[in-house]
Amino acid sequence: MQEKLSARLHRQLQTDSQLSLSDFAVLVCLTDVPEESLRVSQIATALEWEKSRVSHQITRMERRGLVERVDCPNDGRSAFVNLTACGRKAIEAAAPQHVETVRTVFLDHLTREQLETLEAIATKVIDHLDAEGS
Repeated sequence: MQEKLSARLHRQLQTDSQLSLSDFAVLVCLTDVPEESLRVSQIATALEWEKSRVSHQITRMERRGLVERVDCPNDGRSAFVNLTACGRKAIEAAAPQHVETVRTVFLDHLTREQLETLEAIATKVIDHLDAEGS
């Protein structure tokens, strides 16, 4: 289910907005903070990605003008990733249709009880993974 759902969401997002799910995930991270700027390591932690994956993703997004990387003034090994005006415009245009797609292909097909059961299962698995990781 996870693979089929991800593939469908990716295709639709790509068709609707020319963004990948990875682009969208990074843009959501940046728009979730008031300053619209995060360290690469903070994005990696939020998305549970390796820093190298984040770095490669940011490079691709920089080429398209969605984000910009700015050296950290007090740590030469670190950089901030800033949302650009182009990136803000892209996420604002993509988000409503993406939410609608998630609703159409997933949420609308489940009852309230099924969603509550899914939430309980997901919470149990996440709690276990979090406890195991610490």
